[in-house]
Amino acid sequence: MGDSAKKILFVNSEIFPYLPESDISKIGRFLPQGIQERKKEIRSFMPRYGCINERKNQLHEVIRLSGMNIIINDVDRPLVIKVASISAARMQVYFIDNEDYFHRKQVYCDEQGKFFEDNGERAVFFARGVLETVKKLRWAPDIIHCQGWISQVLPLYLKKVYSDDPIFSGSKVILSLYGDIRDEKFSDDFKEKIMFGDIVGDDMEIMKEPDGINLAKLAVRYSDGIILGSDNIDKEILDYCNESGLPMLPFDAEALETGAYIDVYNNFYDRF
Repeated sequence: MGDSAKKILFVNSEIFPYLPESDISKIGRFLPQGIQERKKEIRSFMPRYGCINERKNQLHEVIRLSGMNIIINDVDRPLVIKVASISAARMQVYFIDNEDYFHRKQVYCDEQGKFFEDNGERAVFFARGVLETVKKLRWAPDIIHCQGWISQVLPLYLKKVYSDDPIFSGSKVILSLYGDIRDEKFSDDFKEKIMFGDIVGDDMEIMKEPDGINLAKLAVRYSDGIILGSDNIDKEILDYCNESGLPMLPFDAEALETGAYIDVYNNFYDRF
């Protein structure tokens, strides 16, 4: 895109301190701050999981952004947008909320460690909720950086449903891959629940087997650049990334440890 990207939208599955420290949540916390300090505009989103203490973290509803309904499988569900500030970073975080999907106390699995049956629907609601909210903000991102499995439906929606919208017409998708749910299975009808707008059956062929590996492949197919955020990524996904021919950043444990990855990622954004 000629000059360097100015607006970066971060779509995160986890952000510290709202969720415990992990590789993903630490990047979700410190990468947007670092990119903002490098003179780019940022917006950051994550789901409002039920384990997040609203009072302690001072979340409050943004009435002007809430009030939309998202239809999944012929069921209307209200989209609620909340926001909180990380004062040390001078950064706001937007939360996608819905009582049916995000008020349970566990994040992805129940108390017995079983992957929630409706996790696919939750990913669909999150992706569409982020895109609809950004439209309402009238804030056109140059780069949309997706991190974590629950963000992996978004690249498909951006390229097949929202690409003609003036807000997103110039947006490029960067996908960070982790080994977060490679062995998990989604419900058998996940493929049908993703279908929306101009998406047709051929677009979804890769999801014939609805599992974590194929969801990652679907995200790669509709992304513009790949970042390997872990050394624990399934070989099948890595092979698919290499075959895609997309620009790709290799995993660099030392850069993640020292914080040097922020400049590396910033330079990567500027390539698009």
